[in-house]
Amino acid sequence: MFCSLNGMRRRLFVPLAFVSLSILTVVAGQMPLTVKDISLMLRSGYSNNAILKELAVRHFADTLDEPKQNTLLQAHASDELVTALQSGKYSLSPAGVAAAQEKIADQAKRQRAEAERLQFNTLDRDRRVQESQAGVINAPGVGHNVVYDFVKGDLVSSQNGTVGHFDDSKFENKKLIGLYFSAHWCGPCRKFTPELVDYYNRNAPQHPEFDIIFVSSDRSQSDMEKYMHEANMPWPAIDFSKIAGKQTITKYAGRGIPCLVLIDSTGKVVSSSFNGTDYVGPKKVLADLDGIFARGSVAQAR
Repeated sequence: MFCSLNGMRRRLFVPLAFVSLSILTVVAGQMPLTVKDISLMLRSGYSNNAILKELAVRHFADTLDEPKQNTLLQAHASDELVTALQSGKYSLSPAGVAAAQEKIADQAKRQRAEAERLQFNTLDRDRRVQESQAGVINAPGVGHNVVYDFVKGDLVSSQNGTVGHFDDSKFENKKLIGLYFSAHWCGPCRKFTPELVDYYNRNAPQHPEFDIIFVSSDRSQSDMEKYMHEANMPWPAIDFSKIAGKQTITKYAGRGIPCLVLIDSTGKVVSSSFNGTDYVGPKKVLADLDGIFARGSVAQAR
């Protein structure tokens, strides 16, 4: 379970345009709909009648077992919509379903590959621009943390109920950084954050190469600071007033929260709460971290 960011102000998450573009590409190509597509459309504000009209044109390329029916009901699908899908009125033939699902899977694979390529290339390009402007040349991947370049001077932390400047020099030599996209208004976030705090407090002292940065999706600075204080977040956060200008960081966000994304010092994604558009959750990232810590090698995580 996660909180969709579709209704949030786009000021904080401009990079979500890539995900939106992927969705629009599917619509423009008149791809048949799946339960996942319909659920996402409902959560994005589509009415049940609008989806029925889409089904009349694009058809349905999925099955409707009990778990999938529950998914639709949780997204506020109407009885009329569910009944229409159950009746087979909009369903493709078995051969058509197989062909459509193969095409959808291929498209998702290409989108994941493109997203990863853009994430890495953009971060590396921005790093080189900064180095060029500063007259500094560093060999990529050799003792240089590109993430540190983009948060330097803009981190804050909560100490004794007060949020103030954080000594970001501690991040200069980090090898694994978890970007935690979360917000106080999100119930699933408030449920998961104590687990993350406990995990951090147990593991960070033994693994100084690892740390976390909170990237708030809150509606105001006071909400963010309240969340940091209530959750006893032991890690720093990007200053609320600076988040809008941190596209190099916020581009890692998925389409919902809580979202934990683990990146290495070059900016490469090691593990994420999203597998393409599928939400696998932040606990998957913690499991991957456990594996990395057990192997004792950051290099093996790549």
